[in-house]
Amino acid sequence: MNIRRAIEADIPRIVAIAEAKRGEYEGFSPVFWRKAPDSSPKQELFFQRLLTAADVIALVAETEASLLGFVIGAVTTAPPVYNPGGPVCIVDDFTVANPTEWDSIGAALLAAVEQEAKARGAVLSVVVCAQRDQAKRNLLREAGLTVASEWHVKPI
Repeated sequence: MNIRRAIEADIPRIVAIAEAKRGEYEGFSPVFWRKAPDSSPKQELFFQRLLTAADVIALVAETEASLLGFVIGAVTTAPPVYNPGGPVCIVDDFTVANPTEWDSIGAALLAAVEQEAKARGAVLSVVVCAQRDQAKRNLLREAGLTVASEWHVKPI
């Protein structure tokens, strides 16, 4: 397995992995995580912008034959009412192609993005994860992350 910076040519494969995860998350919370009918082209455009942003760390894990997963972190300042001691790395887009490989591929991607974020001055890693995504939650717990916040939702 090789971990490297994501490039524009990776975007269709990254979006395919994200689409599969999006379908899973829609089952977790059908209103909050509702998949847009045109989510793929929208996400392709969004990722194209992210790959050129100076504050973004976009990495992929691959073998010669396939893309195994990806992580996208943004190094940014914390909201002014909080003082974690420096910039934070917010990881919102992060998944693996095979959910049984969070503990290997996911762990390697998380370590790589955190290493790069630390080199850029980040002092805290913030990773988004659905409440019912047990495999990802297990990885995050094993990597030393703790739950700091929860969003509670209901249709109104």
